[in-house]
Amino acid sequence: MQQRCAVLDDYQGVAATSADWAALAGEVDVVTFAEHLGTEDELAAALADFDIVVTLRERVPFPASLLARLPRLRLLVASGMRNSVIDFAAAEAHGVTVCGTESSPTPPFELTWALLLGLARGLVPENAALRAGGPWQSTLGADLPGQRLGLLGLGKIGSRVARIGLAFGMDVVAWSQNLTPQRRRRGRRGARGLQAGAAARERLRLGAPGRSGTAPGDCSGRPSCPS
Repeated sequence: MQQRCAVLDDYQGVAATSADWAALAGEVDVVTFAEHLGTEDELAAALADFDIVVTLRERVPFPASLLARLPRLRLLVASGMRNSVIDFAAAEAHGVTVCGTESSPTPPFELTWALLLGLARGLVPENAALRAGGPWQSTLGADLPGQRLGLLGLGKIGSRVARIGLAFGMDVVAWSQNLTPQRRRRGRRGARGLQAGAAARERLRLGAPGRSGTAPGDCSGRPSCPS
């Protein structure tokens, strides 16, 4: 019997061209869902007849209650290697194999700087005003050298954001569970807690996974980088 594969949240309609599905031809029927399925009942009804589900990052939770309602499910694939919304123990109990795919840190840090530069130079209001026939150059841009950039999270993405900030001549302040004295010597100053890191900034980027060490109110007394 031909297996069925559901690809969730393909709202851009790119799933069919972003991967080579040819090897599955004749063996797996691949169905994409452009609309987000927001409730457990919607997910259970839509995915009841699928053996494989491909989900985008952490947009769709797969708790034990949902997995119990998907008796045909045998393979759950998530983009990225980290996922906090899948109940792995429940998946194992129901005989569901969970896999992850490689992901690139490039788009997030490039988009971070696109947003920061757009904010500093007022690109959005200036573009809107120009297209609407309004006043030209109605805002005054801000220079980045000397400004303080606060980073909450200094992993693969945060480190790249920090390097660009240093290249712009910014004062980079970071809080991270992974911040070491060696990384401080590369030009990043350490903040002694999540709240301190958020307070000591003029531009702030939050890029940390939701877990106990980064949950709100759970960072007091957790200095990442001793002096």
